[in-house]
Amino acid sequence: MEYVSRVPRPPLDGLIDDLYYLEGAPPYARLTLPASPAAFLIVNLGAPFRIRAGTDLRTAEYADGCLVTTPTRAFEFGYPPRTRSVGVHFKPWGPAPFLPMPVSELCDRPVTVEQVWGRSATAELRDRLATANDPYEMLTLLEEELMRRLRGTAGLGLVRHSSGVLAATGGAVAIGDLRAAAGVSSTHLTQRFKELIGVTPKRLARSYRFTTTLLALDPAGPVDWGDLAGGADYFDQAHFGHEFRAFTGLTPTRYVEARRRFLRDHPGHTLDGWSLPSD
Repeated sequence: MEYVSRVPRPPLDGLIDDLYYLEGAPPYARLTLPASPAAFLIVNLGAPFRIRAGTDLRTAEYADGCLVTTPTRAFEFGYPPRTRSVGVHFKPWGPAPFLPMPVSELCDRPVTVEQVWGRSATAELRDRLATANDPYEMLTLLEEELMRRLRGTAGLGLVRHSSGVLAATGGAVAIGDLRAAAGVSSTHLTQRFKELIGVTPKRLARSYRFTTTLLALDPAGPVDWGDLAGGADYFDQAHFGHEFRAFTGLTPTRYVEARRRFLRDHPGHTLDGWSLPSD
């Protein structure tokens, strides 16, 4: 698959990790994306893809693309034989300045780009992207669209700073200390987090903690689950196993098996490192 990405210019770089272009044949027809602190936007330029979100039993089809705010459960993506899209990997607080609704309304509920920006605006954007000369021009067009839609958002500074502390510590900070450092009440901090990220500070801390631990895991070698759980200050392996199932939908053993399968079938693939093949 072809994958091109770059960090946007300020002030978007404070909201977005990167803009990307993706085209080619997916490694599997279905891939599972574990829950993480990240949010993302996909503007689809190819055949429709499908998503099964959270505990939903049925999948939904997305033709124009989708927006996913910080998820609390794993998502399953169903891909066409070839996919083509441009997108945004947001920081947890990143989508809020571009949305016409509170982020709390979208938690674990993917929405189409049309639902966010309207039918005509979405169709115009897709047309401009589809006729661009190359991926770099497409990313520039997407960046310009985001700059045009950027708006001031009440409470963003508070949420951005507090979330940054959680990110820098891998979630290893007491929420009471976070609140005290911000100089606000627990109720106020929680309300702002839910409005602008969609989850509470405690939930985001859990997500950063689990993601940091997961990224430290090397599936190619033997895994000492006790050391891994202890190093991340989980109470015990049972607690760690519960978090694994909550964030990935899999037991630790099945997760490693899926990661090893990906490594074996598609060494060095663009999507390796987070996506998992779905059974």
